[in-house]
Amino acid sequence: MTGGIEPMTGRHDSTDGARRRAAFVAPTVPTALTAGHVRIWLAIIIGCIAAGTGGYLVLEPGWQFLDALYMTVITLTTVGFREVQPLTEAGRVWTMILALTGVGLIFGSVGIVAEYFVVEATSGRREAKQMADAVGKLRDHYILCGFGRVGLTVARELVHAGRKVVVIDILPESLARARREGFLEVEGDATEEATLRAAGIERARGLVTTIDSDAHNVYVILSARAINPKLFVVARANTADSEGRLMQAGADRVVSPYTMAGHRLAELATRPRVVDFIDAALSHGELAFSMEEVEVGPGNATDGVTVGALRDSGVFVLAIVQGERSYEANPPADRILAVGETLVVSGSVARLRELRGLEPRE
Repeated sequence: MTGGIEPMTGRHDSTDGARRRAAFVAPTVPTALTAGHVRIWLAIIIGCIAAGTGGYLVLEPGWQFLDALYMTVITLTTVGFREVQPLTEAGRVWTMILALTGVGLIFGSVGIVAEYFVVEATSGRREAKQMADAVGKLRDHYILCGFGRVGLTVARELVHAGRKVVVIDILPESLARARREGFLEVEGDATEEATLRAAGIERARGLVTTIDSDAHNVYVILSARAINPKLFVVARANTADSEGRLMQAGADRVVSPYTMAGHRLAELATRPRVVDFIDAALSHGELAFSMEEVEVGPGNATDGVTVGALRDSGVFVLAIVQGERSYEANPPADRILAVGETLVVSGSVARLRELRGLEPRE
């Protein structure tokens, strides 16, 4: 199973995609410095200090503990201060041994720290951690499974609409393209729960799966629904027969790029100005008007007001959505809006942005 879809250079079938995924093997990454390694190294240093102090106490009669500890520390650190007490021959030999041990500890410490930074820099582990931290801070974001040509367009549109996006893909070239585009990305199989959790599926608002395999899209939907039943899921259907299966798996909306292209061509041929108007209203350019959907929530700016009152404020209610797909088009001016309804509205970009961002009224 895969999180990848059509590459930018052209479409590939499922056999070719499987062959490419099988050929990809994650590079072996050297083990980075861990807390266990640090503890072992500290234990060695403390052990050397303890052994050095004990050696002075044994070899130099009459020495106090503090004298032996002081002599051990300045010898191991190669500071080279004067001897606290005259040394016997055995004490001098012991001092030379400690001095050589100290040099080894110093170079060993430098080597371990240098190796840690080199491994972190070359393995991409630090970048991956920063990416994971950024994903972990997201709330109400959208997860995009598959970053091919269709996925790229979806991601750009979501960002233009002011949404935060996390891309999931298994192909390294797709992930690299997502990074170049500035998107947060998670490497892995989107059909696996661990990958979805890494993308913050529990905190996400919606999921869009654009994988070029309908079977994989079904698995993605099932996995996502098991973790977050409230998620709004939009799926790509690659064949007409798969639309029903995707809906049964739990997709809220199913889109076939090829069917939509046919509808689009027919609409442009018969009603080009209507299509142009709707495109302009739904675009994210610098336009004076737009269309949005706004949910009537308890205590917000639309709760309990009439359609006429909204119209007087510059917001035109085109339809009221009740349930999934029950529309009340052109509602009368005295129609009172109720909590749970969704409005399809039109108006100036600034006014609609203000309406969506209004806090509950006092």
